[in-house]
Amino acid sequence: MADRVIFHADCNNFFASCECLERPELKDVPMAVAGDPENRVGVVVAKNELAKKFGVKTTDTVYAAKKKCPGIVFVPPRHHYYGAISRRVNAIYCEYTEYVEPASIDESYLDVTQALPFYGLTPRELADELRRRVREEIGITISVGVSFCKIFAKMGSDYKKPDATTVITRENYRDMLWPLPVSDLLFAGKAAVKRLNKKEIRTIGDLAQTPADDIHDALGKQGDMLWRYANGIDDSPVQLFGTAREIKSISRGRTFKRDLVTEMEIHTAIAYLTDEVARNLRRHDLKGEVVSVHIRRPDMAEISRQTTLGRYTYLQHDIQKTAIQLVRDNWRIGEPIRAMTVGVTRLVPSGEAVEQLSLFDLVEDNARDRNRQERLEAAVAALREKHGNYSITLGFQNNEDIGLRRGRR
Repeated sequence: MADRVIFHADCNNFFASCECLERPELKDVPMAVAGDPENRVGVVVAKNELAKKFGVKTTDTVYAAKKKCPGIVFVPPRHHYYGAISRRVNAIYCEYTEYVEPASIDESYLDVTQALPFYGLTPRELADELRRRVREEIGITISVGVSFCKIFAKMGSDYKKPDATTVITRENYRDMLWPLPVSDLLFAGKAAVKRLNKKEIRTIGDLAQTPADDIHDALGKQGDMLWRYANGIDDSPVQLFGTAREIKSISRGRTFKRDLVTEMEIHTAIAYLTDEVARNLRRHDLKGEVVSVHIRRPDMAEISRQTTLGRYTYLQHDIQKTAIQLVRDNWRIGEPIRAMTVGVTRLVPSGEAVEQLSLFDLVEDNARDRNRQERLEAAVAALREKHGNYSITLGFQNNEDIGLRRGRR
């Protein structure tokens, strides 16, 4: 059976490139797209090639970027504009195949197996054709990785940038990819890499050639996945364009205008974030079983904690109560908090959420309270549907001092 031909097309420096479409003068200076420093979300989310030459990196603070490149120009992000450009790019891809799966606003997988004989092109020729059309018709550049599986296609688009085509085949992937550090393998996180390095597994080739059972012993199921990927074993399909992607988690985060210090400020922030999370769960008709809290300190150190509820919920009351308890158990009140994210995972459609009732749940008053809360939040959802998302909120008061107000994103 012949191999599939998979592309991974990645828009180069996407946000920065989009800004240069409307402001061509930005092409000639180091520039970066960054958040609002006054509201302490001044982090670089994209930069152009000139800024990159000065060492500016995505996630650098505005302060750090200025220190590396004193003349850098910052522009605020415009996500609706970037979304419109992304749709135009994907529309070009869809002219060649219906199997186009956006992986993010600036990346898409394409299965062009059937398109190649129709157009009479080699994989490299078709990838070059896509690059030419995006460059000439839209004005930005893309890099395309070409391979027989999604993992290697993605690694191909990262292999050479900007505006490049990289072909990774069954014949050359060992020469091209195996010498790379194991940290370059997709989904190889810092903790996994550290454990692998302790076992003298330092390159992708080292990982690929280590017995699979040894990798499993070191990393469990994640090790099984990484070993398969290192060996090019990945049969995951490219979805039809427009196919809804499975939602695996719903979260909401915020960098605050100033550090949170008091318990009341923390409760206000959690109420705000969990209100957003619960609203999105209900909108997607999902319930979740695991609640997580991620906290960032002013020195950018981070902690993450999560807990399993033992039942599925989309109630803001449940998520808020659990998130507050996680903070109480794992954070010393009074230590400043720069940013916080609350999330819910292990999601299932609400109609499939089977409740495991405890003895406490069977107490009549407790069951009545949960039913009352469900009716309350359902009524709030109905009012929001009629009058707008921020016509009514649950449990959070405006606090301009820390940057929270109704209707603000």
